[in-house]
Amino acid sequence: MTLITVPPPAVAHTTDVLGHPRGLVTLASTELWERISFHGMQALLTLYMADQLLLPGHVEKIVGFSRFRTVVESVTGALSTQALAAQIFGLYVGLVYFTPVFGGLVGDRVLGRRNAVALGALLMTAGHFCMAFDQSFLLALLLLILGAGCLRGNLLSQVGQLYLPEDRRRADGFQIYYSMVNTGAFIAPLITGALGKSYGWHVGFGFAGFGMLAGLIIYVIGHRHVPVDAPRKVTMAATRLTPEERRVVLVLILLLPALTMFWIAQSQIWNVYNLWARDHVDLTIAGWSMPVPWLQSIDGIGAVALVPPVLFLWRGLARRGREPDDIAKLGVGCLLFGASVAWLACGQLVAPTGGRVPLAWAVGFHFLSAIGYLHVQPVAIGLFARTAPKAVNAMMIGVYFLSIFVGSTISGRLGGLYEQLSPLNFWLLHAAIVTAGGSLILLAARPLRRELAPRHPDARLAVIGRETPAA
Repeated sequence: MTLITVPPPAVAHTTDVLGHPRGLVTLASTELWERISFHGMQALLTLYMADQLLLPGHVEKIVGFSRFRTVVESVTGALSTQALAAQIFGLYVGLVYFTPVFGGLVGDRVLGRRNAVALGALLMTAGHFCMAFDQSFLLALLLLILGAGCLRGNLLSQVGQLYLPEDRRRADGFQIYYSMVNTGAFIAPLITGALGKSYGWHVGFGFAGFGMLAGLIIYVIGHRHVPVDAPRKVTMAATRLTPEERRVVLVLILLLPALTMFWIAQSQIWNVYNLWARDHVDLTIAGWSMPVPWLQSIDGIGAVALVPPVLFLWRGLARRGREPDDIAKLGVGCLLFGASVAWLACGQLVAPTGGRVPLAWAVGFHFLSAIGYLHVQPVAIGLFARTAPKAVNAMMIGVYFLSIFVGSTISGRLGGLYEQLSPLNFWLLHAAIVTAGGSLILLAARPLRRELAPRHPDARLAVIGRETPAA
């Protein structure tokens, strides 16, 4: 095990914008447009593949697709058009969360974080514009995955560099930053969904490309307010983890399967859920048909609106000495999310015979699921950041994101069951998976608490918010 020791990076001390360093405006604005581009693309992708791209007349044009499909189906078996669309989406989102582990290394040791962010934005812009053509679909996904890997981890780390370790504004700065994540997740599906429905899929993807280009321009203009990269010539000092630290790492790794169960269900809400809404939800309002991707906007705004009530609940319980610890929050959050997916499944029972699920039922699901989400995603990040040994802290946060990668990939495979199971059984299966994950966490709560007792309170990243494929 090695520890990289570098001089501390330059930190902005000015408080000339809402009491925070001016660089926060640049980074948060860049993130806003990155999320507008990403979530705009995500809201359309499964529907676009299932309803057009993978159908005869289009799929033959995709360069390299027959070989790509052969590789995928060598693992999964033969897939229908909709099942293949779900699997591709799962792989895409999973890899978007996997590549930042390597993008961070590139930013730290090769290009510097500023250059890595700029490169990532350029790659993502090119990827979005490649979506305008059937032929370049696979190239587009590759560019978007590599671009996200370079941009996301390096951008987030620069936010932390804006503040000294003891600066109490740090938590508020991350709250502001993540509010931009959630705002982008809310805005993007509204715009790309409307454009895709009125003018065609490629117009919606084009907007996502211009959004990423806007983010790049903002970053370049404001780069002088961003922390200066640390020198890339570093000294390497050998260090070993203590037996106690090795146990902590092992326990965190053992948590991953349960967290992966949560992400299987959550990822399906970004994936096959759009097909289910297309087929089974009454999207008509006073004679007007709402675009399917707009439900993803409701998913984003639900989490934003419920952050204050959830924080109020936690603080009220804390005053009475009854606030659940992180382990309990994770377990309860999974159970709450499982209950919300069961609610979604029961929508088929309230639908008129042969009719569609009321739109209000789907909207209710998004607000119910947001409560569970807010007990899992931000809490899990904080737990890993707080408990992982300092020598491997950043690496272990990256390890946590592997649960999103694995969960999203599995959700893509399970998406193939959408055509084989009834909607009721399909969603009950996912409810059972995430509920099982929460149950495992609660059953193992006592040893988890013992091994993960607070050791580095200053390392905890106090952030709450929803990141939608996020986080």
